[in-house]
Amino acid sequence: MSEQTIDPLTPILSETWDADRSWTLDAYVAQGGWQGLAKALAQPPADVVQVVKDSGLRGRGGAGFPTGMKWGFLPAPDGGPRYLVVNADESEPGTCKDIPLMLASPQLLIEGVAITSYAIGCDHAFIYVRGEVLHVYRRLLRAVEEAYAAGYLGKNIQGSGFDLDVTVHAGAGAYICGEETALLDSLEGLRGQPRLKPPFPAVAGLYARPTVVNNVESVASVPAIVNHGSDWFTSMGTERSAGHGLFSLSGHVVRPGQYEAPLGITLRELLDMAGGVRGGNRLKFWTPGGSSTPLFTDAHLDTPLDYESVAAAGSMLGTRALQIFDETTCVVRAVSRWMDFYAHESCGKCTPCREGTYWLKQILRRIETGAGTEGDLDVLLDTCDNILGRAFCALGDGATSPVTSSIALFRDEFEAHITGRGCPFDPSAAALFDYTPRRAPQALTAGAH
Repeated sequence: MSEQTIDPLTPILSETWDADRSWTLDAYVAQGGWQGLAKALAQPPADVVQVVKDSGLRGRGGAGFPTGMKWGFLPAPDGGPRYLVVNADESEPGTCKDIPLMLASPQLLIEGVAITSYAIGCDHAFIYVRGEVLHVYRRLLRAVEEAYAAGYLGKNIQGSGFDLDVTVHAGAGAYICGEETALLDSLEGLRGQPRLKPPFPAVAGLYARPTVVNNVESVASVPAIVNHGSDWFTSMGTERSAGHGLFSLSGHVVRPGQYEAPLGITLRELLDMAGGVRGGNRLKFWTPGGSSTPLFTDAHLDTPLDYESVAAAGSMLGTRALQIFDETTCVVRAVSRWMDFYAHESCGKCTPCREGTYWLKQILRRIETGAGTEGDLDVLLDTCDNILGRAFCALGDGATSPVTSSIALFRDEFEAHITGRGCPFDPSAAALFDYTPRRAPQALTAGAH
């Protein structure tokens, strides 16, 4: 096969998604499932940790922290419990990889939970899933039932002497609970708000005990690493961003969906496989890792999608949520919608985020509806400067990214809204669904300053 015809897609996490009733334990076992756990149980837990460390697997939830190193931060056993918490509270705008994974292959996640728990000495693991995705919650509950019945969970798993209970917990739909310490508070029955760190969860996490918090995709990657070895995993991706991952393409693309490929693939390659931008339009801007990452344009089509390359280009890989926007899109409208989300989801614990996102939302809406003033752009940037690095958690910092990057890349478009007293774009041309015009906030219309 010539190099030109090699398919860069790497179906590993998604390999069984098209199998008949792929979510059942029988289908998973027929595809080779649960072999990784058997292999893990045949070796000391420290060896399993070392394999994951050697693989270079980095957290697939956004931060990209080395997974094996995170496991290694746990203090020495003291006779008390330690916990694994799977962060399945997927809520970053544009991110849609964990939910289809849990829907199509919940047994893969549960096997990863079992292996990870064995490696870190945990006998009770929790999967924290968004309550809105009721179908996923029910499917996880059923998958856990099947795993218990087959002896993959419970007491003396596979005769190894290892015990593990798994609890699936439904959250109430707060974006802030995607932050690991807010998630832990929510899991304990408290209001979901971020904790002061240190202490970090590895030292004092769930119920003040040592806790590992990992993303769904991170944990689901573990069975294949244990099965095939660290060298197999590092043969994919780049030197510092090893392995494969799910890339979520959405928006103005012909074939949106999940594309599993080695890290380091480019958006140009992914768009070629996804049929390109809709209607033959030109790509205007896109997000490499969800709406809380600085925007890219068509100038970044060939930027390798790995942690180092994306950071060097001025953004973050994040959750690999590639939202595609074509030339019909008003960047002011898009950023305004994102800011509505962040202002609504701010937990209110810290002043910079609580007040800052509120004012960013008001000013963006004012500019979009034609009531903006010449000084509004400076106020936007000054407000972002007062949030960035001063918020209690990453929500505030992330909320500033689309604002500052869009002004840097499309300042003339913002100015056109102000000088032209309105949006020069036809919103119905860009909309994927029925469009309803918005009105300026009553208190911030022109002349009400």
